[in-house]
Amino acid sequence: MDILETVNKEGIKKEVPPFKAGDTIKVHFTIREAEKKRKQAFQGIVIQKRGSLINKTFTVRKISHGIAVERIFPLYSPLIEKIEIVRRGHVRRAKLYYLRKLKGKSTKVKKAKRPIAKEN
Repeated sequence: MDILETVNKEGIKKEVPPFKAGDTIKVHFTIREAEKKRKQAFQGIVIQKRGSLINKTFTVRKISHGIAVERIFPLYSPLIEKIEIVRRGHVRRAKLYYLRKLKGKSTKVKKAKRPIAKEN
């Protein structure tokens, strides 16, 4: 077996809920500041998912005090505690870069009919 395949299989053991571009998610992650660690949540719309195997990343965009903030998260990062799906979105594209140009209510994404999986 190839070394890359072994590393990818070991890194992908983390359980991640299935989400797509257009979904509103809440990412709980750990921040290290000097010697302190704290948990923080980042809630926004997924505008893209990219990469393959262990190199998968996703970009989340939110509006905070009138300023748009985008953050790229590695999907299988050990710093991510959990990912909650707040709302499913119905979009017809895989990359939602057009949301960057829009403001106000026009940035809303239609609600999808896909059910949100409940955690046990």
